[in-house]
Amino acid sequence: MSLAMWALLLIHGLGLLTAIRVVMADRSPQGAIAWALALAVFPYLALPVFWVFGERRFHGYVAARRRDDLRLYAQAKRLQEQLARFHAVTPSRETAFPGLMRLAQSPWLRGGRVALLIDGEATFNALFAAFDRAEHSLWVQFFAIHNDPLGMAFCERLAACARRGVRVLLIYDSIGSHQFGRAQWSLLTQAGVRVASFTTVRGLGKRFQINFRNHRKLVIVDGIDAFVGGHNVGDDYLGKNPTFGPWRDTHCHLRGPAVACLQLAFLEDWHWATGERLVFEPHLQSAAQPGTRVLTLPTGPADDHATCHLMFLDLINSAHQRLWIASPYFVPDEAIIAALKLAAVRGVDVRVILPQRADHLAVYLSSFAYINELDGVGVKFYRYRPGFLHQKVLLVDDHLTAVGTANFDYRSFFLNFELTLLFLDRDFADQVQKMLAADLAQSRRVTAKSYRERPFWFRFAVSVARLFAPLQ
Repeated sequence: MSLAMWALLLIHGLGLLTAIRVVMADRSPQGAIAWALALAVFPYLALPVFWVFGERRFHGYVAARRRDDLRLYAQAKRLQEQLARFHAVTPSRETAFPGLMRLAQSPWLRGGRVALLIDGEATFNALFAAFDRAEHSLWVQFFAIHNDPLGMAFCERLAACARRGVRVLLIYDSIGSHQFGRAQWSLLTQAGVRVASFTTVRGLGKRFQINFRNHRKLVIVDGIDAFVGGHNVGDDYLGKNPTFGPWRDTHCHLRGPAVACLQLAFLEDWHWATGERLVFEPHLQSAAQPGTRVLTLPTGPADDHATCHLMFLDLINSAHQRLWIASPYFVPDEAIIAALKLAAVRGVDVRVILPQRADHLAVYLSSFAYINELDGVGVKFYRYRPGFLHQKVLLVDDHLTAVGTANFDYRSFFLNFELTLLFLDRDFADQVQKMLAADLAQSRRVTAKSYRERPFWFRFAVSVARLFAPLQ
């Protein structure tokens, strides 16, 4: 038998073995059938695509977590014992959101103080002011750090902190921060900043894997101040990209005992990126009395369950009067679609704010298919017109808000490491309501009718884009 025949047999054998693995994995029936058929019939094309996009569980991170489970568990358990005095009293099961607490493996914590940071100027002014106040530690994590004026200014600030004796740790995502420059690296490391790249390609089998991005944006200053939200580091986030114009984004500044929970999330990512086990002494003091009730929810593909997906489902199902969602991407799965339909049918005011302009064409196109499906049951969609909308914010009724890094799409639901802050506070919810109302005032309503009036080629492109939604 010739070498070419052996090569063909090997490729088909790998395709069949991979198809069996897909069938045995925890996937939707539709996804499993699609992958299995492609791998069995067209292994020459399907195998490379699967190596890049096919995995749904970050087994390397899971193994690292289990390897040090006793150490990490002991530290987390000790922190939970210390946080017991900050447990918030919730008046009823309905307002306690027990599902969210089970997902977070933590009760609501009182004593928080939160400030809404609207758009890039407010966010980076607050961040840089906090850097200047830093005394002993600065933990920083971003999906994307660009090599542009803001990216350089950001690195210069971190370097200045390190030179005056602050212990600075920085994690960036290896793909999200592909623009991160050699000059930035040198500036930081020469100043004494510990820099780590979050990567998923350890081992030969993961050489081409680009799933499981660390999409978190987190800054913790002295264990006291924490910043979480949608902004990455770059001129785009200040609205300086002429293609997109003004950049609409939201961050929040948190103080209080819940910051210690964010430190634990950073600790685990740092351990994966560096192999180092950090130990910290939490700063456990109320920032206000009684303060805002806060729940921190890190999610990712190393969780036992699809935690981010379950979080969104619980938030949707808990809505009684209002459910407002702002996200740059809208690529839900069937369970989320059903939950949105049910919310609209039971009379909830469901509104989804999306950008008018596209930064990812396939994602932009596929969103029209869901608008066509959901508009008829009463879900209202809006396109934000002034610039690119990148915030990830959700408002439930008049008391519950979520601000974080998770988009309303398949990748955030199942594949990315994300971080969401949940707030149970009517005053803060009122601030978020006013912010989103201002966004809605600058948006135009889009309906199924406007979609059906589009030309055939556009509707066909939308249908094709939806077929590839799980890869987007």
